[in-house]
Amino acid sequence: MRIYEELFIVRPDAPEEEIDGFIEQVKNVITSGGGTVDKVDKWGVRKLAYRVEKRSEGFYVLVQFTAGPDVVKEVERRMRVTDMVIKFISVRIDEKLKKLEKRTKQREKRAKRRPPVERPSPAASPVPAAPGSPVPASPAPGAPAVEAAPVVEAAPAAEAQE
Repeated sequence: MRIYEELFIVRPDAPEEEIDGFIEQVKNVITSGGGTVDKVDKWGVRKLAYRVEKRSEGFYVLVQFTAGPDVVKEVERRMRVTDMVIKFISVRIDEKLKKLEKRTKQREKRAKRRPPVERPSPAASPVPAAPGSPVPASPAPGAPAVEAAPVVEAAPAAEAQE
C-alpha cells in the first residue's frame, strides 16, 4: 500500500452533480480495490496554463488516497475513458514523506550531539553592542561624518533691546 495523489481537471461547463458523481465513482473504485480515500479537495474553476481541447479553464479536483498500484491503473483507465476529464496526473507521494521523515531524524540526531549553548541571563550583565550595529548618536557605518553646528550663546534680553 502506497500513498498517491490524483489531480484531475474536469470541463468547466460540467454540472456540479456530474462532478460529484464522478468523484464518488473514483472513491468507490479505490475502496473496492482495498484502498482508503484520505482527502478530497475541490479547487473549483481555475485558468489553465495552456489551452487544452480548446478550453482555457477547468475545474480542478485533488484526491489523496492509499492503495496498491493496480487500483491506480484502474483509476487512470477511468480518467481516460471519461469525456468529462480534460487532464489528469497520478503522483506517488509516500517517497517524499519518507525523505522528509528521514531528514527530520537526521536533524534531531545532530541536535542531540551538539553541546548545549550556555546563554547568560539578561539581568546578570548588560549586552554589549554587536560589531557593526549602530550605536545611538553615531553615524551609520559608511555614512559621511556630520560636523556639529557651532554653539551660539543667547544674548541677554537687555542687550537685545539696545
